[in-house]
Amino acid sequence: MPIPALHSLHIHPLKAAGGHAPREAAVEPWGLAGDRRWVLVDSAGKAVTQRPHPRLATVAVELLPDGGIRVSAPGSPPLAVAVPEPGATVPVQFPRDKAEGVPAGPVADAWFSAFLGLDVRLCHLDDPATRRPVVAGYGRPGEMLSFADALPLLLTTLSSLDALNSLIAQGDHPDEGPLPMNRFRPNVVLAGTPPWSEDDWSRLAVGDVVFRVARKCARCVVTTTDQRTAERGKEPLRTLARHRRVGDQLLFGLHLVPESTGTLRVGDPVKILE
Repeated sequence: MPIPALHSLHIHPLKAAGGHAPREAAVEPWGLAGDRRWVLVDSAGKAVTQRPHPRLATVAVELLPDGGIRVSAPGSPPLAVAVPEPGATVPVQFPRDKAEGVPAGPVADAWFSAFLGLDVRLCHLDDPATRRPVVAGYGRPGEMLSFADALPLLLTTLSSLDALNSLIAQGDHPDEGPLPMNRFRPNVVLAGTPPWSEDDWSRLAVGDVVFRVARKCARCVVTTTDQRTAERGKEPLRTLARHRRVGDQLLFGLHLVPESTGTLRVGDPVKILE
Protein backbone atom coordinates (compact mmCIF):
# COMPACT_ATOMS: atom_id res chain seq x y z
CA MET A 1 0.00 0.00 0.00
CA PRO A 2 1.51 3.37 -0.98
CA ILE A 3 2.42 5.75 1.84
CA PRO A 4 0.42 9.00 1.56
CA ALA A 5 2.69 11.91 0.71
CA LEU A 6 2.66 15.48 -0.55
CA HIS A 7 2.88 15.24 -4.34
CA SER A 8 2.91 18.94 -5.28
CA LEU A 9 2.32 22.49 -4.09
CA HIS A 10 0.64 25.26 -6.06
CA ILE A 11 0.64 29.00 -5.45
CA HIS A 12 -1.50 31.48 -7.40
CA PRO A 13 -0.22 34.95 -6.46
CA LEU A 14 -3.00 36.71 -8.41
CA LYS A 15 -6.49 35.40 -7.85
CA ALA A 16 -7.85 33.67 -10.99
CA ALA A 17 -4.56 33.86 -12.92
CA GLY A 18 -1.81 31.33 -13.53
CA GLY A 19 0.34 29.89 -10.78
CA HIS A 20 3.56 28.05 -10.13
CA ALA A 21 4.57 24.86 -8.34
CA PRO A 22 7.42 25.35 -5.84
CA ARG A 23 9.14 22.46 -4.12
CA GLU A 24 8.40 23.99 -0.73
CA ALA A 25 6.15 26.67 0.71
CA ALA A 26 5.55 28.28 4.07
CA VAL A 27 2.13 27.83 5.63
CA GLU A 28 0.71 30.98 7.20
CA PRO A 29 -2.56 31.15 9.16
CA TRP A 30 -4.36 32.38 5.99
CA GLY A 31 -2.80 29.90 3.54
CA LEU A 32 0.42 29.33 1.60
CA ALA A 33 2.77 32.30 1.67
CA GLY A 34 2.20 34.46 -1.40
CA ASP A 35 -1.00 32.72 -2.47
CA ARG A 36 -3.79 35.00 -3.71
CA ARG A 37 -2.38 38.19 -2.24
CA TRP A 38 -3.34 40.11 -5.41
CA VAL A 39 -6.74 40.58 -7.03
CA LEU A 40 -8.33 42.48 -9.90
CA VAL A 41 -11.48 44.47 -9.26
CA ASP A 42 -13.90 45.85 -11.84
CA SER A 43 -15.45 49.31 -11.96
CA ALA A 44 -18.11 48.21 -9.45
CA GLY A 45 -15.45 46.99 -7.00
CA LYS A 46 -16.17 43.29 -7.59
CA ALA A 47 -13.34 40.77 -7.61
CA VAL A 48 -12.63 39.64 -11.19
CA THR A 49 -12.47 35.87 -11.68
CA GLN A 50 -12.28 33.27 -14.42
CA ARG A 51 -15.99 32.59 -14.14
CA PRO A 52 -16.92 35.44 -16.51
CA HIS A 53 -13.36 36.07 -17.74
CA PRO A 54 -11.65 32.78 -18.67
CA ARG A 55 -8.78 34.64 -20.40
CA LEU A 56 -7.34 35.28 -16.95
CA ALA A 57 -6.16 31.66 -17.02
CA THR A 58 -3.59 32.58 -19.67
CA VAL A 59 -1.92 35.25 -17.52
CA ALA A 60 1.33 33.81 -16.18
CA VAL A 61 2.35 35.20 -12.78
CA GLU A 62 5.75 34.95 -11.14
CA LEU A 63 6.01 35.78 -7.45
CA LEU A 64 9.00 38.02 -6.80
CA PRO A 65 11.11 37.74 -3.61
CA ASP A 66 9.75 40.99 -2.16
CA GLY A 67 6.11 39.98 -2.68
CA GLY A 68 5.71 41.77 -6.00
CA ILE A 69 4.72 39.95 -9.16
CA ARG A 70 5.85 39.73 -12.77
CA VAL A 71 3.01 39.10 -15.21
CA SER A 72 2.93 38.09 -18.85
CA ALA A 73 0.22 37.07 -21.28
CA PRO A 74 -0.24 36.31 -24.99
CA GLY A 75 0.06 39.52 -26.98
CA SER A 76 1.08 41.61 -23.97
CA PRO A 77 4.58 42.65 -22.85
CA PRO A 78 5.80 41.40 -19.46
CA LEU A 79 5.27 43.73 -16.55
CA ALA A 80 6.80 43.79 -13.06
CA VAL A 81 4.52 45.13 -10.33
CA ALA A 82 5.97 46.13 -6.97
CA VAL A 83 4.11 45.83 -3.69
CA PRO A 84 2.41 49.22 -3.34
CA GLU A 85 3.40 51.60 -0.57
CA PRO A 86 1.05 51.69 2.41
CA GLY A 87 -1.88 53.93 1.69
CA ALA A 88 -5.60 54.21 1.25
CA THR A 89 -7.43 51.00 0.44
CA VAL A 90 -10.36 50.30 -1.86
CA PRO A 91 -13.19 47.82 -1.23
CA VAL A 92 -13.04 44.40 -2.88
CA GLN A 93 -16.43 42.71 -3.13
CA PHE A 94 -16.63 38.91 -3.16
CA PRO A 95 -19.82 36.85 -3.56
CA ARG A 96 -20.17 36.19 0.19
CA ASP A 97 -18.15 38.98 1.83
CA LYS A 98 -15.87 41.92 1.19
CA ALA A 99 -12.26 42.90 1.87
CA GLU A 100 -9.89 45.81 1.34
CA GLY A 101 -6.93 46.11 -1.02
CA VAL A 102 -4.21 48.65 -1.74
CA PRO A 103 -4.24 49.78 -5.41
CA ALA A 104 -1.11 48.86 -7.36
CA GLY A 105 -1.25 51.93 -9.58
CA PRO A 106 -2.21 53.09 -13.08
CA VAL A 107 0.49 51.21 -15.01
CA ALA A 108 -0.70 47.83 -13.77
CA ASP A 109 -4.34 48.86 -14.18
CA ALA A 110 -3.71 49.81 -17.81
CA TRP A 111 -1.91 46.53 -18.55
CA PHE A 112 -4.73 44.34 -17.24
CA SER A 113 -7.49 46.56 -18.65
CA ALA A 114 -5.96 46.32 -22.12
CA PHE A 115 -5.56 42.56 -21.90
CA LEU A 116 -9.10 41.88 -20.65
CA GLY A 117 -10.86 44.64 -22.57
CA LEU A 118 -12.39 45.65 -19.25
CA ASP A 119 -11.82 48.53 -16.86
CA VAL A 120 -10.06 46.90 -13.89
CA ARG A 121 -7.75 47.81 -11.03
CA LEU A 122 -5.03 45.61 -9.53
CA CYS A 123 -5.01 45.50 -5.71
CA HIS A 124 -2.72 43.99 -3.10
CA LEU A 125 -3.64 42.48 0.27
CA ASP A 126 -1.29 44.40 2.54
CA ASP A 127 -2.10 42.79 5.90
CA PRO A 128 -3.79 39.38 5.79
CA ALA A 129 -3.68 39.16 9.58
CA THR A 130 -6.33 41.88 9.89
CA ARG A 131 -8.07 42.53 6.60
CA ARG A 132 -10.41 39.59 5.91
CA PRO A 133 -11.87 37.01 8.29
CA VAL A 134 -12.79 33.62 6.91
CA VAL A 135 -16.25 33.81 5.37
CA ALA A 136 -19.00 33.54 8.00
CA GLY A 137 -20.26 30.00 8.38
CA TYR A 138 -17.10 28.45 6.93
CA GLY A 139 -14.51 29.04 9.64
CA ARG A 140 -14.05 29.88 13.30
CA PRO A 141 -13.70 33.28 14.98
CA GLY A 142 -10.24 34.74 14.47
CA GLU A 143 -9.39 32.72 11.35
CA MET A 144 -8.23 34.90 8.48
CA LEU A 145 -8.22 34.64 4.71
CA SER A 146 -6.35 35.93 1.68
CA PHE A 147 -8.20 36.80 -1.55
CA ALA A 148 -9.12 33.09 -1.90
CA ASP A 149 -12.79 32.25 -2.34
CA ALA A 150 -13.86 31.18 1.15
CA LEU A 151 -11.11 29.31 3.03
CA PRO A 152 -7.30 29.36 3.19
CA LEU A 153 -6.26 26.24 1.23
CA LEU A 154 -7.62 23.72 -1.24
CA LEU A 155 -6.51 20.08 -1.22
CA THR A 156 -6.97 17.47 -3.96
CA THR A 157 -5.64 13.94 -4.49
CA LEU A 158 -4.17 12.21 -7.52
CA SER A 159 -6.21 9.06 -6.96
CA SER A 160 -9.53 10.92 -7.01
CA LEU A 161 -8.52 12.73 -10.20
CA ASP A 162 -7.68 9.36 -11.77
CA ALA A 163 -11.07 8.02 -10.67
CA LEU A 164 -12.84 11.08 -12.07
CA ASN A 165 -10.99 10.79 -15.38
CA SER A 166 -12.06 7.14 -15.61
CA LEU A 167 -15.67 8.24 -15.20
CA ILE A 168 -15.24 10.97 -17.82
CA ALA A 169 -13.89 8.35 -20.24
CA GLN A 170 -17.15 6.41 -19.83
CA GLY A 171 -19.39 9.47 -20.24
CA ASP A 172 -20.83 11.65 -23.00
CA HIS A 173 -17.65 13.67 -23.61
CA PRO A 174 -14.75 11.20 -23.36
CA ASP A 175 -12.72 13.30 -25.81
CA GLU A 176 -12.43 16.03 -23.17
CA GLY A 177 -10.44 13.80 -20.83
CA PRO A 178 -8.22 13.04 -19.17
CA LEU A 179 -8.21 16.38 -17.36
CA PRO A 180 -5.09 17.75 -15.66
CA MET A 181 -5.11 18.74 -12.01
CA ASN A 182 -4.72 22.44 -12.83
CA ARG A 183 -8.42 22.52 -13.78
CA PHE A 184 -9.12 22.42 -10.02
CA ARG A 185 -6.55 25.05 -9.01
CA PRO A 186 -5.48 23.35 -5.75
CA ASN A 187 -2.81 24.43 -3.30
CA VAL A 188 -1.92 20.96 -2.00
CA VAL A 189 -2.02 17.70 -4.00
CA LEU A 190 -1.55 14.35 -2.26
CA ALA A 191 -0.48 10.98 -3.63
CA GLY A 192 -0.87 7.49 -2.18
CA THR A 193 -4.42 7.76 -0.84
CA PRO A 194 -7.41 5.65 -1.97
CA PRO A 195 -9.82 7.36 -4.39
CA TRP A 196 -12.37 9.57 -2.64
CA SER A 197 -11.02 8.64 0.82
CA GLU A 198 -10.71 12.36 1.56
CA ASP A 199 -14.50 12.48 1.87
CA ASP A 200 -14.09 11.02 5.37
CA TRP A 201 -11.20 13.14 6.66
CA SER A 202 -11.59 15.86 9.28
CA ARG A 203 -7.93 16.53 10.30
CA LEU A 204 -4.60 15.67 8.74
CA ALA A 205 -0.90 16.41 9.11
CA VAL A 206 1.33 17.15 6.13
CA GLY A 207 4.86 16.94 7.42
CA ASP A 208 4.76 18.88 10.68
CA VAL A 209 1.79 21.10 9.76
CA VAL A 210 -1.70 20.19 10.93
CA PHE A 211 -4.84 21.15 9.01
CA ARG A 212 -8.54 21.03 9.78
CA VAL A 213 -10.95 20.08 7.01
CA ALA A 214 -13.49 22.89 6.95
CA ARG A 215 -15.70 21.64 4.14
CA LYS A 216 -15.76 19.80 0.83
CA CYS A 217 -15.20 21.97 -2.22
CA ALA A 218 -18.16 22.69 -4.49
CA ARG A 219 -16.95 23.15 -8.07
CA CYS A 220 -17.96 25.78 -10.63
CA VAL A 221 -17.53 26.55 -14.33
CA VAL A 222 -13.84 27.36 -13.85
CA THR A 223 -13.12 23.61 -13.84
CA THR A 224 -14.35 23.42 -17.45
CA THR A 225 -11.73 25.99 -18.51
CA ASP A 226 -8.54 24.82 -20.20
CA GLN A 227 -5.91 26.67 -18.17
CA ARG A 228 -3.59 26.96 -21.18
CA THR A 229 -6.03 28.15 -23.84
CA ALA A 230 -9.02 29.50 -21.84
CA GLU A 231 -11.36 27.34 -23.95
CA ARG A 232 -14.33 25.77 -22.17
CA GLY A 233 -16.00 22.38 -22.45
CA LYS A 234 -18.56 20.32 -20.53
CA GLU A 235 -16.25 18.39 -18.25
CA PRO A 236 -15.75 17.75 -15.40
CA LEU A 237 -19.06 19.30 -14.33
CA ARG A 238 -21.14 16.89 -16.42
CA THR A 239 -19.51 13.88 -14.76
CA LEU A 240 -19.42 15.41 -11.29
CA ALA A 241 -23.16 16.05 -11.60
CA ARG A 242 -23.72 12.34 -12.19
CA HIS A 243 -21.36 10.92 -9.60
CA ARG A 244 -20.41 13.60 -7.05
CA ARG A 245 -23.57 15.62 -6.47
CA VAL A 246 -24.70 16.41 -2.94
CA GLY A 247 -27.78 18.62 -3.05
CA ASP A 248 -26.94 21.38 -5.52
CA GLN A 249 -23.18 21.02 -5.07
CA LEU A 250 -20.72 19.14 -7.29
CA LEU A 251 -17.83 18.08 -5.08
CA PHE A 252 -14.13 17.62 -5.69
CA GLY A 253 -11.43 18.38 -3.13
CA LEU A 254 -11.35 19.77 0.39
CA HIS A 255 -11.03 23.23 1.90
CA LEU A 256 -8.47 23.35 4.71
CA VAL A 257 -7.66 25.69 7.57
CA PRO A 258 -4.16 25.52 9.10
CA GLU A 259 -4.08 24.61 12.78
CA SER A 260 -0.34 25.28 12.87
CA THR A 261 2.26 26.97 10.70
CA GLY A 262 5.49 25.68 9.22
CA THR A 263 6.97 24.68 5.88
CA LEU A 264 5.59 22.09 3.47
CA ARG A 265 7.98 20.24 1.19
CA VAL A 266 7.18 17.97 -1.73
CA GLY A 267 7.56 14.41 -0.50
CA ASP A 268 6.45 15.18 3.07
CA PRO A 269 4.58 12.26 4.66
CA VAL A 270 0.85 12.68 5.24
CA LYS A 271 -1.01 11.33 8.24
CA ILE A 272 -4.78 11.27 8.51
CA LEU A 273 -5.51 12.23 12.13
CA GLU A 274 -9.31 12.06 12.16
